[in-house]
Amino acid sequence: MSPPAEVRRPSPSWYESAARDRARLLLDAGTFTEFLGPEAREMSPHLGIFDLPRQFDDGIVVGSGKLAGKPVLVAAQEGRFMGGAFGEVHGAKLVGLLRAARDTKTMPVLILFDTGGVRLQEANVGELAIGEVMRALIEARRAGAKVIGLVGGRAGCYGGGGLIAGTCSALAVSEHGRIAVSGPEVIETNRGVEEFDSKDRSLVWRTMGGKHRRLLGGAELFVDDTIDAFRAAAIALIERAPAFDLAMLKAEQARLAERLKRFGKCADGLDVWKQAGVADPARVPGMPADEFIALAQRIGEGRHDAR
Repeated sequence: MSPPAEVRRPSPSWYESAARDRARLLLDAGTFTEFLGPEAREMSPHLGIFDLPRQFDDGIVVGSGKLAGKPVLVAAQEGRFMGGAFGEVHGAKLVGLLRAARDTKTMPVLILFDTGGVRLQEANVGELAIGEVMRALIEARRAGAKVIGLVGGRAGCYGGGGLIAGTCSALAVSEHGRIAVSGPEVIETNRGVEEFDSKDRSLVWRTMGGKHRRLLGGAELFVDDTIDAFRAAAIALIERAPAFDLAMLKAEQARLAERLKRFGKCADGLDVWKQAGVADPARVPGMPADEFIALAQRIGEGRHDAR
């Protein structure tokens, strides 16, 4: 009697997985080593003042491992702790990882974004952390390291996280991923519901969602909601992300100027998609991932003209 065929288990959902599981399962099996894990108890010194619970890793997992046999550094935000928001310790852990990449010059960094922005309880040091992370990220890229952002978590990628994502070498996003500097509730609070209705989920997704970001050129790849899909995207983007030099910056500036000229008068995501060449824009939100990926490959604009 022949042995039963091996049954491959479905890849876990990226959206449903915790930060530590995303980091561990994204990398080659058994290679992930965490730095400053929960046993180090590096917690926020500020949250206790407000009688708020703290977490031993302060909501971010950092470490190293191998991806397709090659060494990488990885940082994964935990959106289920304070919305993955940046504070002093949270930001310092990411800064340290990026400085390590700067010093190695060639080791890629994977940032698994899942953040609502900066903690209001740590506003000043949180904002400072965003600036320090962006500076460290640029220094790493100038030294030759690729920094790849992966967006598909519960909290999205908002506020300072959206700014950091914009400085990455390349981005991959899923249906659940949302990228913006200001979140829906922030816009509504400051400008009124007439400007933006945060409860209109359809509006949120066609303004900030993964499909819109891919078609607009705000992300290089759109992927299905599985860890295997994000893993394949990370491998591909490390290979194709451009070098950080003056020619790339000029090309990016020209691309953004052209995008503003092309879509600047569009009032809605549906208008953008139609202008981009989508025959039936109303179908985009409900498109299965494989169908949308094929569409995006035909008409989607890629940042930096990456090859």
